[in-house]
Amino acid sequence: MATSAGVSSQLPASPDLAARLRLCQVPLRRQLARADVLAEMLRAVNASLDPGRVAEAMLSRLSSWVPAGAWLIVAAEEGSGLRPVAARGLTAKVEPTAQGVARLVVRSGSYFASADLSQDRNVPGAGPVAVIAFPLACRGRTVGALVALDRRISSERPKLSSAALAALQCVIEPGAIALDNALRVQRAEALSVTDDLTSLYNSRFLAQVLRRETKRASRNGRPLSLLFLDLDGFKTINDTHGHLFGSRALVEAAAVIRASARETDMVARYGGDEFALVLPDTGTEGATAVGERVRERIEAHSFLQGDNLQIRLTASVGVATLPDAAATVEALIQAADMAMYRVKERGKNGIHVAGSDI
Repeated sequence: MATSAGVSSQLPASPDLAARLRLCQVPLRRQLARADVLAEMLRAVNASLDPGRVAEAMLSRLSSWVPAGAWLIVAAEEGSGLRPVAARGLTAKVEPTAQGVARLVVRSGSYFASADLSQDRNVPGAGPVAVIAFPLACRGRTVGALVALDRRISSERPKLSSAALAALQCVIEPGAIALDNALRVQRAEALSVTDDLTSLYNSRFLAQVLRRETKRASRNGRPLSLLFLDLDGFKTINDTHGHLFGSRALVEAAAVIRASARETDMVARYGGDEFALVLPDTGTEGATAVGERVRERIEAHSFLQGDNLQIRLTASVGVATLPDAAATVEALIQAADMAMYRVKERGKNGIHVAGSDI
């Protein structure tokens, strides 16, 4: 492979990042001027639509060309800050500093370098490291940042000549486009399986997961449980305070349910004020315990406190377990749904197991 030897691997040992950058700039320009090197970079970053793999492909090439000890690539997420997508040589101690630099670069959209970041007011609380960082720009906006760190301070600000910087941008820009494309695909996939209001999974994806987990449970001889949950008294919020407050209450309920479930459980909004939880490898006893925990936390939660309403809700929970209560996806859904309505008939705010008289 044309880039296997790299530029930084051919450099003699140097005391700091600034010195190593001075030494690498001529071979860096020569390397990046080669059409086969650029073509190989393009192939690498466009070989996958997984953001992590695209970013790893970028780091694999860039770390062989630029002599830095630690690397971080972040993606800028709308409304949720920065998301790390790839890292190399980054320790827990240095990572907050790298993320601070990434935030600065995403915010400014400009190249950044520092000989000693601890002396730089642009990144408060940073450690004593030397750094160079590049914005990842695509379609007229900054979609992320590439940060290269050295754990030693430099004698001077690390610099790249305009020619070396331009050469490096020729490979960074295609990487930024590939990363943005991968992130767009990932977001589209997430939207197709996510409920717009609560950000839980939607009912369509719930059906897919149930089909997959039912097959797996049957194949492995393992139990699979399904919980159906309905918010008691939710209609009163809509009728009394309007649908806007009702939507806010649903978002709060979704957060309470998600926090009450286990990491392995899948939580979905089934529709309206109904929610569903898929519990792999969980029998009736374990599922009942999860359902009771969710019910208790819903009952204890004060809804719409931020709107000075402090409304209380309860939940009716139905439990169905495969193979005890059903043998198919359709039968499992029906059993959990009927168990939930059994609670409604008995006065709400409770839990019922399909096929029992609890």
